[in-house]
Amino acid sequence: MSGQYMVRDFMTAPATSVPQDASLLDASLTFRRTGFRHLPIVEGGRIVGVISDRDVQRVSPSHFSELSQEKYNNVFRTTPLKDVMTRNPITVTPDTPLSEAATILDELKVGCLPVVQDGQLVGIITVIDMLKVLILYLRGRARVIT
Repeated sequence: MSGQYMVRDFMTAPATSVPQDASLLDASLTFRRTGFRHLPIVEGGRIVGVISDRDVQRVSPSHFSELSQEKYNNVFRTTPLKDVMTRNPITVTPDTPLSEAATILDELKVGCLPVVQDGQLVGIITVIDMLKVLILYLRGRARVIT
């Protein structure tokens, strides 16, 4: 592997996404089913937000609270993602240089960047994807171009 890499070379595509009217339960089940840690939230194919597994944990009631199991589960069933998502996330395109995407992830301390082309969600690139690039580089299979 050599040359200047673009986001398209390492992004996950298509991205698994959920609609903004999906619930915390929907997001939790999607995280469990896919093993992903970030989900773009879309409306009509356009990115409107993002939610992470950490966001779900952050807004979930504590197991130490006085809530009954039924009320705890009800929070997951009735809380729409639009109420807890990060709105208007920073995005990149498939043609964004990988080094630029890595810089954005680092400087903004975010875990993912939705990848958008012509206004439509086409993929996602995450810190884990960048770690895979580092592993390839360290194994001598990728060359870093600055």
